[in-house]
Amino acid sequence: MKWLPGPRGMLTLLVTIAALALLAYGLSANRPSRSLDEAIAKGKRAPAPPITLASLTTGRPVTLKSLRGKVVLVNVWASWCGPCQGEAPLLQSWYDRIRSSGGTVVGIDTFDVTSDARAFIRQFHLTYPELRDPSGQAKAKLGVTGFPESFVLDRSGHVAALQRGPVTSGFMQGTMLPLLAERT
Repeated sequence: MKWLPGPRGMLTLLVTIAALALLAYGLSANRPSRSLDEAIAKGKRAPAPPITLASLTTGRPVTLKSLRGKVVLVNVWASWCGPCQGEAPLLQSWYDRIRSSGGTVVGIDTFDVTSDARAFIRQFHLTYPELRDPSGQAKAKLGVTGFPESFVLDRSGHVAALQRGPVTSGFMQGTMLPLLAERT
């Protein structure tokens, strides 16, 4: 004796299958890109994605491309992120250390209230450039899944290293100093 669902059972089965298919599609379509991670794992440097964001201080647009010629640590953060608060003084210290050698730090505040972001900058006495990413477009292009995450760009605008999580002095020393010594 075979079991065959009645009309109601068939409808429930079809709705369930459709819901599972949509869920599977949504998960795969919204998965962050890991192309930068893959390139770095293979010892390659991938071009930084094209990103243009407004400065938190002036409101003027800034592109990552405009920073070519410098070694840049791009730090994606949010004011409510505890680890972001912990690494902010370290980032400021490294900014002070590297800017005379052609290096810089650029912060990208994401999914945050502007007043909270500005309060964070004041609280930690941050003087390096800060950009605003209210919609998460830069976050998506970089494949960011959490906060903080940092991306180190060489002088030609290629991602040479990345850190998914807070940076450390060891990470900064091991990535920034060798890149600052490189000449293109």
